[in-house]
Parts: sequence; structure tokens; C-alpha cells
Amino acid sequence: MVACAVAIAGDNLHDLKTGTLVGATPWKQQVMLIIGTIVSAFVMAPVLNLLLKAYGIGPATAAHPDSLTAPQATLMAAVSRGVFHGGLPWGMIIIGMVAAVLIIILDVWLEKKGSSFRVPVLAVAIGIYLPFELGVPIFAGGIISALVKKKLGRQEKEYGHEKMAVIEQRGMLISSGLITGEALVGILMAIPIVISGKADVLAFSGVKDLEIPGIIILIGLLYAVYKISAPDLKGKN
Repeated sequence: MVACAVAIAGDNLHDLKTGTLVGATPWKQQVMLIIGTIVSAFVMAPVLNLLLKAYGIGPATAAHPDSLTAPQATLMAAVSRGVFHGGLPWGMIIIGMVAAVLIIILDVWLEKKGSSFRVPVLAVAIGIYLPFELGVPIFAGGIISALVKKKLGRQEKEYGHEKMAVIEQRGMLISSGLITGEALVGILMAIPIVISGKADVLAFSGVKDLEIPGIIILIGLLYAVYKISAPDLKGKN
């Protein structure tokens, strides 16, 4: 409940900030945010139940050995259990606090030095607690972002900062679309799994290993994101 309240509050604040930047009417925004919260409450419950029945959520079980990990929810649940029922691993928490202080000191030192390489503590923390399969696409996206910024930086003097900023937003929009698309496809795939009661109802017949084709598709997707996010502006108005 606390995690959901914080998430909704953060989302609403981002919406209000966006509205302020584009000159929206505050009270109309607030009305729509209230409606959106109520609608979400009715939509999310059946969707989460669908995902629970199809894939499982949280710790792996015999029925769902490859369940959705939900690392943020698992982390919040562990902290809540420790606070309300005791047994919080204070040793690990203290180690994390000391590590965070050291990382912040290192980041401030890099900033004062004028280094282009930084170690923001939030990014490091996310990399520590997220599972490996989620950390890999985030790392790949970071590499693409760095390459795009490097290429746009070489063209900024010629085409201006504002135009470069608009072009740079392409990568953010594409990435957001990929995240949303992946979530929607996962929900749609859960429907036939729950209806049929078979986890492999959508499996390709006779195909045992899809890792190589998956890697090829991933590389092609990363290249497409890079090309769209950092177009060659030479010869264009």
C-alpha cells in the first residue's frame, strides 16, 4: 500500500510538472488525475490477477518456476516485514549506507574534477538490487544513450542546442514505447495461457532454442534505436 501510494504520488507530480511546462490548467489536471487513479484501481486488480495466474509473481513455485520477480515489490515487502515484525538485517543495511556514502563522495569528486564519467548513487543501487535479466537491457540502453549524446555533441555547434535537444528526445520516446509495448504484449500473452491452463500454449512447435535468434533481434533493435535517435543531419535543413 505504501509503495503504491508513493508511486501514484510520484506519477501525479510528474504529470503536474509537465502541465506547468506546457501551460495546462492546474484544476483540470487534478480532476483528470483523480479520475485516472480511480480507473487504475479497477483496471490493475484484474490485470495483476491475470499475471499471477499466468506467470506467478514473486518467489518461484512448483507451478510457476519462472515467475515474475517484481524486485521493487519484493524489496519493499522485505523492509516492511522487518519494520513491523522485527528481524531487519541491520548489518546489511549499515553496509549499504556506508557504500552509498562512499559512492556519493566519489561522484562529488568526479564532478569537481570535471570528469565525463559519473557514478550516481541511485543508478548504482538500482544495478545492485535489480536481477541480471533487467540490468542487461538497462546497461545496453545506457551505452546507446552515450553514443547518441557523443554523436549529437559533434553536431550541436552546427545545428543549435534546441534542435539537438528535440532530436535527443527521440531515444527517450522510443525506449518508453518499448517498455510499454513489452508490458502490453506480456499481458496479451497471459490471456491464452490462463484460458488454456497451459504455460506452453504459445510455444513454437519443434523449436527448442531461441537464444541465437533473440540475440540477433536484440542487436538489430539496438542499432535501429541508435539510428533513429541520432540521425545524420548533414544535407538536411
